[in-house]
Amino acid sequence: MRPVKRVRITQPSPTEKPTFPRLYSALRDHYGQQDWWPGDSPFEVMVGAILTQNTAWSNVEKALANLVAADVLSLTHMLRLPEPDLAALIRPAGYFNLKARRLQNLCRWLHNCGGVMALSSWETGRLRDALLGVNGVGMETADDILLYALDRDVFVVDSYTRRFFARIGITDGGDAYDSLRATVERELGGGARVFAQFHALIIAHGKALCRKKPLCDTCPLRSICAFVRASA
Repeated sequence: MRPVKRVRITQPSPTEKPTFPRLYSALRDHYGQQDWWPGDSPFEVMVGAILTQNTAWSNVEKALANLVAADVLSLTHMLRLPEPDLAALIRPAGYFNLKARRLQNLCRWLHNCGGVMALSSWETGRLRDALLGVNGVGMETADDILLYALDRDVFVVDSYTRRFFARIGITDGGDAYDSLRATVERELGGGARVFAQFHALIIAHGKALCRKKPLCDTCPLRSICAFVRASA
């Protein structure tokens, strides 16, 4: 039997200001290394970024498994696939007709750009603007693609991050997307690897403890959390 790995938990001091680097360190100490985003290729990550819109990742996994089983999880095959057939395969992800259309929009854009590899020479700002010009790709989806598929120095702001930052007291919850993203990138630093880890750690924390109905008693950040203080 393998020995149980004990994760070192660093409880922040009550006098600590909840800065992004301190939050990152505390979450990393508590949850350990996160392997996210799941995907065997940049293209698969891009497909997953569309499929995960408004659904749980478990549903995305089922849709991706269908695409793999049908041998169409590639740019060439997906472009050739009739939209109704694609919609049927991704049905587990929900909103399947809309997402099939969005996937083919993304695929056509990728094809016109020369494929995924051709994007490596694009400056990040230009690439983000181009992604946002694809019908069905919003800011969160674009940043998922930039960070996890293309390894760009971009932080992703999603519902987990907004809820966590607002509860901990580092934001008021009403920050504009690009303003909050830029603040995290500037104050946390470390580039794509750190941004991906921080985002993944926040998701892990949001699923385990900082839920819609939070489990504050066992939270490693309870000593500096504004929500806990307000609830006392």
